[in-house]
Amino acid sequence: MKIVIIGGGAAGMMAACTAAERGAKVTLIERNSQLGIKVNITGKGRCNVTNDSEPEALIKNTLTNGRFLYSAFAALSAQDTIAFFERIGVPLKVERGKRVFPVTDNARDITGALKTHLHRLGVTVLQHRVKSIVTKDGAACGVSLQDGSVIVADRVILATGGRSYPRTGSDGDGYRMAQALGHTVTALRPSLVPLLTEETSPALMEGLALKNVSLTVKKDGKKIFSDFGEMVFTAKGISGPLVLSASAHLGVKKHTYPYQAFIDLKPALDHDTLDKRLLRDFEENINRDFSNALSQLLPAKMIPVMIDLCGISARQKVNTITRQQREQLCALLKAFPLTVVSAGSWDEAVVTAGGIAVKEIDPKTMASKLVPGLYFAGEVMDVDAYTGGFNLQIAWSTGYCAGQAAAEGEEV
Repeated sequence: MKIVIIGGGAAGMMAACTAAERGAKVTLIERNSQLGIKVNITGKGRCNVTNDSEPEALIKNTLTNGRFLYSAFAALSAQDTIAFFERIGVPLKVERGKRVFPVTDNARDITGALKTHLHRLGVTVLQHRVKSIVTKDGAACGVSLQDGSVIVADRVILATGGRSYPRTGSDGDGYRMAQALGHTVTALRPSLVPLLTEETSPALMEGLALKNVSLTVKKDGKKIFSDFGEMVFTAKGISGPLVLSASAHLGVKKHTYPYQAFIDLKPALDHDTLDKRLLRDFEENINRDFSNALSQLLPAKMIPVMIDLCGISARQKVNTITRQQREQLCALLKAFPLTVVSAGSWDEAVVTAGGIAVKEIDPKTMASKLVPGLYFAGEVMDVDAYTGGFNLQIAWSTGYCAGQAAAEGEEV
């Protein structure tokens, strides 16, 4: 069985490994000079390989078409993925939130091990740009390269990724190839992106990371998103895991910008308990200026911003602060307000929302329902998930299914 795989990212490499392990003659085509460029930059260069969760939890954390992935997650679970990488020589560790990383915290250990395994299996890796998928009598039978040459194959797997991080080569080529063969591509938008705010106060706190806070985003008073975790202030707004997750819910359906965002800086304390905490802090600083009484409550970068917002003079003595002023401060600590006016661009997006319509793909084999001999894997399909290793698990699982089915000749 001759198989050509278009795209040498996570899904393409897993598909190649899986097909080759089953005896197929595999050619993996990557337009970049090296495989796995996007994998190398995931998790800030550490590579959040997967999330050590059961299939139901993986589906729950998939934002689009999670149920479509049920068979894929059953075929290659997160635990199977962990076992695979440890088998090919990458020791892994599980961190908070069940996120899985290489013990070395080096993403290149993941791509390096995959490359070594591909070589061991005899996979041919070519650096070329694919122009189109070639068909004969309506079935995929190879690919045409940009230089005009054709590579003949029995099966073709399309694993080109989405449009996120275009500098890594993800420019939407795969969508064009799929559409040319009659497949539907749903509306595309950058997902898991930083959020930009109307307020300039985030710039004053640029680089400040907040842990154990909750973020709630509303539209016209209706809650759109709420969760607990980590975030960071940027020059133009907010980012970090909590914010990236929130971004996936904004700008979709009938919802449009702006949105109202509220950060609960003390989610473990209800209003009354927080007020008592304030009173204790104020007692300890009773003769000091207000600006000098917040160091136990807030990070240094946030104190000037909070003082400006709450309307209490920085030089007001703590012993003169009224109950009403304290109530105002409490309210801000429980709901620090920001106005989200837009989201980051494709250059900043972790994943692409939208893609090849899953109704046209068999969920067990990842085979096209329209074109015999054609299979899909990874982000090119209309599936996307939260941060935390979930998107890479989608790539591994769908790549595995496509590689296995193509090698074994399974169609829809």
